[in-house]
Amino acid sequence: MKKLLVGSRESRLAVLQTRIVTDLIQKHHPDYGVELVTMKTTGDKILDRTLDKIGGKGLFVRELDQALLDGRADITVHSLKDMPMETDPRLPILAYSRREDPRDALVLPLGQTELDPKKPIGCASARRRIQLEKLFPGCRVEPVRGNVLTRLEKLDRGDYGALVLASAGLRRLGLEERIRRLFSPEEMLPAAGQGILAVQGREDFDRSLLREVDDKDSAACALCERAFVRFLDGGCSSPVAAYAQVDGETLRLRGLYWDEQGWEIDEIRGSVTDAEELGTTLARTMAARRGK
Repeated sequence: MKKLLVGSRESRLAVLQTRIVTDLIQKHHPDYGVELVTMKTTGDKILDRTLDKIGGKGLFVRELDQALLDGRADITVHSLKDMPMETDPRLPILAYSRREDPRDALVLPLGQTELDPKKPIGCASARRRIQLEKLFPGCRVEPVRGNVLTRLEKLDRGDYGALVLASAGLRRLGLEERIRRLFSPEEMLPAAGQGILAVQGREDFDRSLLREVDDKDSAACALCERAFVRFLDGGCSSPVAAYAQVDGETLRLRGLYWDEQGWEIDEIRGSVTDAEELGTTLARTMAARRGK
């Protein structure tokens, strides 16, 4: 039996997400056995500072990228929203999973049914912060780090009045019952790639093994959203968001852009075959209005 080495962060959610990919591979390619290679990344180790203070989203992939280059892993699986917009050209994204629920979710402490206005709302991104401040005027928003289960522990012990987390992660962990409110994309625009899993590997990897993993609609949305954010140089420290939807052969992208003049949301429609170009076009249009 052939062996496939699959790299993953060691958190429970990361491993569950990696299993989604490996189960599909093994179902359609039973001649392959899978060995999971888990590791703690720099981003997982440094929890006392926000990502923009320690180097950005690249800290969640650095060790896994090195494992690919060293041959200690054949492919790695990531939450696409946690990947930097620029990736190592030697390690392309090989497949995009079918998208799970892309929305953000409000989570309250166990036993609570109402938001406690005296306590802060915990969230990990500037994108969520500026949209929360509009949804809940006067609320206090503070950063929170750690994996999903660690954040929930902090919430339940009283450090926060609520958390905002990706619905996709909660659902994959079987924690749907913790969701008290789902924010529509009109209320809170998701992060680029939210709900999509990305499979990364070396250029020479046999992509036929990922045929059943790769979803063409997710790929179009991912390319479009990431092109928008990349053009605006958006990352973990920048309140930039993008959400694309496929309707037949049409792709609709809504993008959020923030600078010192404030923030705005705009949209564009076009062919799914022009996904990256659509993202770049909308970003360029919005930046030009600000004189950028």
